[in-house]
Amino acid sequence: MQKDFDNWNEEKKKTDKNDVGLIIFYEREVWWCITGVNVGVEIDGKHELFLRPVVVIRKFNKHMALIVPTTTQNNDNKYHFSVSGEDEKIYNSCLSQIRSISSKRLFRKIGMIKSEDYKMLLDKVSNMVKGIL
Repeated sequence: MQKDFDNWNEEKKKTDKNDVGLIIFYEREVWWCITGVNVGVEIDGKHELFLRPVVVIRKFNKHMALIVPTTTQNNDNKYHFSVSGEDEKIYNSCLSQIRSISSKRLFRKIGMIKSEDYKMLLDKVSNMVKGIL
């Protein structure tokens, strides 16, 4: 499959210039995020805006967050973990794809994951970093 780096580069320039104001976001929220086209097996965004749902797991400040991308595939392995939204929607988080992003990449809030699932997600991320999965 041919990756669309040229169109992504144009969209990335627009995203970087975006100064519509401060985006208010919080931990536990699920957002459509402009993740773009990435290299190799790094998870890509989809469609013309290169979007993917992500879970905000840590807000560093109003400009930067640590996120876990989600996928529709329910992979049953140590690097994937399903969490439930407060609306009962299931999000399959990709722990191996955790990354920090600029809040400029946050496009639209989708929902919020349950607080107990958020705590379990943080435990999974912590254990992954420690190497005890």
